[in-house]
Amino acid sequence: MSEYWPAWAREWLDVIVPVAQVLLIVAVAWLLQQLARRLIRRLGRHNLPAEALTVVRRASGFLIYAAAVLLVLERLGVSAGVLWGAFTGFAAVAAVAFFAVWSVLSNIFCTILIFTTRPFRLYERIELLENGEKPGLKGRVTDINLIYTTLQEENGSDASNATTLQIPNSLFFQRVVRRWTGSAMRPLEESTSTNDG
Repeated sequence: MSEYWPAWAREWLDVIVPVAQVLLIVAVAWLLQQLARRLIRRLGRHNLPAEALTVVRRASGFLIYAAAVLLVLERLGVSAGVLWGAFTGFAAVAAVAFFAVWSVLSNIFCTILIFTTRPFRLYERIELLENGEKPGLKGRVTDINLIYTTLQEENGSDASNATTLQIPNSLFFQRVVRRWTGSAMRPLEESTSTNDG
């Protein structure tokens, strides 16, 4: 078919066809993403949690655009074998790195679970039980960050003798947590100043 084209157009045909294919792939990916957003918006009308819809929207966008990037790279001459080799090499390095920082990642994931499942809240009194009836770590939650939760132990009526405990967040999902729901939901300084006055 290229013999029907003028000579000057035949020279550019090797450039024009891949560029047109890439533009077509990008356009189809964009249309698929718009269609997915509309479907997800319709699903949102059926009382589904906003968090679940956000996850579905992001996952669909990632899958659509990842497939588009792979197709574009294939059209530009990058072989699937090279991509697979690069991916498996990266996955092996990522697995080793993941194993090396497992403790940190576990605590970060547990922080997300603490904020979503709310086994306790800031300024509540809790106790992390060892096993059964043994007394555990007890105090008022003063801070929750990505790695650990800070408890302030209450040693009698003197707040100046209080000590702080920093407990890794993953421990809250390995042990039983006792929670006093009647404890005041305000900072410790406020509660001690109202008790003194």
